[in-house]
Amino acid sequence: MAKDAHTYIYVQYGCGLCAPKSWMNFDASPSLRLQHLPLFGKFFRGWGLPPFPKHVRYGDIVRGLPVAINSCDAIYCSHVLEHLALNDFRTALKNTYSYLKVGGVFRLVVPDIEFLAHRYLASPGPTASIVFIEGTGMGLKDRHRSLTAFLRAWLGHSKHSWMWDFPGMSAELVKVGFRDLRPALQGDSKLECFKVVEDPARWKDCLGMECSK
Repeated sequence: MAKDAHTYIYVQYGCGLCAPKSWMNFDASPSLRLQHLPLFGKFFRGWGLPPFPKHVRYGDIVRGLPVAINSCDAIYCSHVLEHLALNDFRTALKNTYSYLKVGGVFRLVVPDIEFLAHRYLASPGPTASIVFIEGTGMGLKDRHRSLTAFLRAWLGHSKHSWMWDFPGMSAELVKVGFRDLRPALQGDSKLECFKVVEDPARWKDCLGMECSK
């Protein structure tokens, strides 16, 4: 990239603990807000939930991020969109599109429901359905019987709400206005900025996509 790096704006939402300082990193986890409370933060960090890096900011892509419209050169999210209800997911895509400059690049990775379905059909045996449901993240293995267990599950926000394959995700991106859609592999972007934010483990057997505004 020819310009000075300081002229570029890179935004990652749902960053979790992967928050390179060259990016603006947002997360909507309730635990992020609780961990930053002056008096009670240490108490919540003691629940076994890893602390967020200090420079991560609270931001919900559905409600809108504190980011200027048409300002971003690159936006990234990893294992975020599958946690959203369908209509919230569509709002998130619209907001993502609005923050990008014309020509800006959006990369995403989510679990691949097509891969999981093929693996289920190719795996005979009594545990195949269990492996499939666990892989989708949509099943309920244990019911939370205590307040502590419920709060840990709520703060961790690990359950999936909607799963995607390439055709389905592509159709949703096109509706918003994205173009140049393609399947993506970890590290295959022409933009160097994505190399520091993409975790290879989170791309394994998953659906990665790249598109632009």
